[in-house]
Amino acid sequence: MNRIKLRKLLLFTCLGLQIALPTYGLNIDKYSSKINPIANRASSNLLPSSSTCPSDITTLTSLLLRDLPSYGNRIIQRARRLNRSVDEFSYIIIAGRPEFEPLPLNLGQSNVTASITDPNPPQQVFFTTLERQYTGGKAIEFQTFHWLFLTHTESGWRLAMMFTRLGSTSGGNPPTPPRESSNSIIGQGVTIWLRDCRAGAIRGNL
Repeated sequence: MNRIKLRKLLLFTCLGLQIALPTYGLNIDKYSSKINPIANRASSNLLPSSSTCPSDITTLTSLLLRDLPSYGNRIIQRARRLNRSVDEFSYIIIAGRPEFEPLPLNLGQSNVTASITDPNPPQQVFFTTLERQYTGGKAIEFQTFHWLFLTHTESGWRLAMMFTRLGSTSGGNPPTPPRESSNSIIGQGVTIWLRDCRAGAIRGNL
């Protein structure tokens, strides 16, 4: 799917729900599946806390997307061990295709001015993941499109919000509407990775 069209769909859907993202007082229905937060301990990308988490969004995103599949897959594996009766699971193959051109957040909302007055608005990142889902012994590959909002605080980068839209699958299913996905597998992977980055425990070379 054309990524410009995807971004427009994300924007129009969110505006239809009257979401005022820049206020950070986010009250949005949770459409993503809830799973218990799982601590991420061992990682091949962790080093002693001597590295510095990148302050620029481009470098940060490059490192994040490099590591995100392994972070997400560990969460999936641990969730499967907690519920062995489930005969359906996913595997994240790769994350990439980042874009940084932000979408306006206050279109159609004359009462929202935070995006103009906020001296430190969230950084918007668009990226894609390629995933494989196993169901009943069959594998289906699909792309998932993510709209990520990151805020830079005194302690480092943090996840503010994320939306996800499932693309067409190899089985021919149509794309899904965007959903709030901060608590999804990818959302948890981003949160855990940012935590490790703030701790200076991410391998810096690409």
